[in-house]
Amino acid sequence: MSTNLITLSDPRSQAADAYRQLRTNLIFAGLDEPVTCLVVSSPLPVEDKSPLAANLSVVLAQAGQQVILVDADLRRPRQHTLFEVPSEPGLTTWMAAQDEQAPLPLVDGGVDGLRLLPSGPLPPNPADVLASRKMERLLARCREQADMVVVDAPPVLVAADTSALAVNSDGVLLVVRRGHTRRDHVAQVKDALARAHVRLLGAVLTDAETASRWTAY
Repeated sequence: MSTNLITLSDPRSQAADAYRQLRTNLIFAGLDEPVTCLVVSSPLPVEDKSPLAANLSVVLAQAGQQVILVDADLRRPRQHTLFEVPSEPGLTTWMAAQDEQAPLPLVDGGVDGLRLLPSGPLPPNPADVLASRKMERLLARCREQADMVVVDAPPVLVAADTSALAVNSDGVLLVVRRGHTRRDHVAQVKDALARAHVRLLGAVLTDAETASRWTAY
């Protein structure tokens, strides 16, 4: 088990408790507009994004929800490493198949209620995959099979396709890192998501002096 999965390796820790608080905040964020498909991204590449998506998925499942974690970062996929499962077959395997009725290649996440859709083989054109109508249908299939779909997406300012992907979700949770993420980059992300009419649910500050914190915009 990866030490980055703190909610499993050290469930009594302050960091694990912060993820449970984040889960609670997400529930309240969805009171008026339910959140059943959540995209986790960052302005630029940070190491915290994928572990955050993984740990959030774990605590959602531990709360009794059926969760599918989708590794859609087709440039730097990490979920298969975090959960120590094969990366193939996965998202791109299903996308390349002709039969859209084929079962999604989901794998057990090691927690009751949690399943993982790994990245699959890395494509030469990630933007075309994530912005496609077939990707929209894949997320719809995931929604049919889960209470919550968590999508680990590429950084917004690195991959323009992230905004196109997020259009098919209920909102974006932004990961910002203390001492690393610049304010102007966050502002650029807000503008990019607003242009795409994507809901920004809030941000999580990581690498803080205390446990990770949720900050709503």
